[in-house]
Amino acid sequence: MANGGMYIILAIIFAETGLLLGFILPGDFLIFLTGTIIASGNKPFDDPLQNLLFWELMMVLAAVVGNMFGYWFGKKSGNFLFERKDTWYLKKKHIVQAKEFYERKGGGAIVLARFVPIVRTFAPIIAGVVRMPYRKFMLYNIIGAVLWICSLCTVGYFLGANPWVKRNLEYIVLGMIVVATGPVIWKMIFSKKKESPAISATDKETA
Repeated sequence: MANGGMYIILAIIFAETGLLLGFILPGDFLIFLTGTIIASGNKPFDDPLQNLLFWELMMVLAAVVGNMFGYWFGKKSGNFLFERKDTWYLKKKHIVQAKEFYERKGGGAIVLARFVPIVRTFAPIIAGVVRMPYRKFMLYNIIGAVLWICSLCTVGYFLGANPWVKRNLEYIVLGMIVVATGPVIWKMIFSKKKESPAISATDKETA
């Protein structure tokens, strides 16, 4: 907090909720850990509770603006995302998963998606692709951001006030970062693309 780390957290929240590559970021754990850090910090106020309210407001704004950017990107890109080929960092299945989630939950998907990894990154993009009414999108966007940030950060804050947690905060932070990012990194490094080189009957006959 003393060296501007909270502003990096704001940038990460924006990226996870608005940029395509944001789905690899550990949003839930990060927000929870931020709450524990706020309980032990004194920036920008001396009162931890004031810090909690201030940083929650800032994180909510970052999450709202991130979704707004995702919506704008989806509206501009149209069906481009569904037509592009898979890459090592972006799979079409992620887009399809978010679209199916949106179709099942309707506008409420923008709220619920906040609590679903990967889906929360692509849900606002899908909303833009299908041209969800902007006022309706913004209503769900704000509600979802408030519920997501305030619930996780507040729980982390009250746990962070615990004396044992304060004494071992660095180890808890490191451990949770490993737990949150480990599976993603493992999958990116070791997962293999499933290849299904189907040979048509005509190809077989030609062979």
